[in-house]
Amino acid sequence: MSNPPKLTSILALCGVLLIPSASAQTAQDIISKVDAAQKAARDISFRLSGNASLESSPQKIDFTVKSIPAQNIARLQFNAPDALADNIVVADKNEIRQYLFLTNQVTVTSTKKAADGAGFGGLDFTQLSSVASLLSQYDVKLLSTTGTAGKRLYQLEATPKKGNTTDKTRVFITEAGWRPTRIQIVSSAGKSLADLNVGNYKVNSGLSVTGLKQLPKDAEIVRQ
Repeated sequence: MSNPPKLTSILALCGVLLIPSASAQTAQDIISKVDAAQKAARDISFRLSGNASLESSPQKIDFTVKSIPAQNIARLQFNAPDALADNIVVADKNEIRQYLFLTNQVTVTSTKKAADGAGFGGLDFTQLSSVASLLSQYDVKLLSTTGTAGKRLYQLEATPKKGNTTDKTRVFITEAGWRPTRIQIVSSAGKSLADLNVGNYKVNSGLSVTGLKQLPKDAEIVRQ
């Protein structure tokens, strides 16, 4: 059986998206206001779908993300690619719990170990609900602003400050509702590594910590 795509790479795609944004003219303004808006949201959820080149091959990506920022907890549930279908990842400030559907196992990894092995410039994807901490590892600039008042679309670009990658992450944020609509990963050579759309974006839908942490009770626990 072939190795599944790196979860760290997939998880890194959504770290910047767990926020409703706010109007701003510079990248730093956006980061500050995004952070404030995120802290004001009790819970956030969305679906991320599209295509990405993972493990050197193009694959369909489709998963949902649910987060309670104040509790530093996030849950990801995969529909695609096939190698990850029905897998679940639960991340909090202490550990990453990954449910593997095919083996009915839950692997448990400390957040520090997970961060050390993360993709995209060493991104600590466990900081999914802390935009300020997440983006502190990146140089972020505002690439473009398009559209008319009330319908503007902002494009941000983030480049890792350190690490062994020069891949750039581009996030599109709409002024209508102040939410992300699209995310792209682009290589230093300009090749598209991922192009994903954000759908079913919800804020304060009544998520609970218990619900986000729930995993099959009969799964074998494997600590790494």
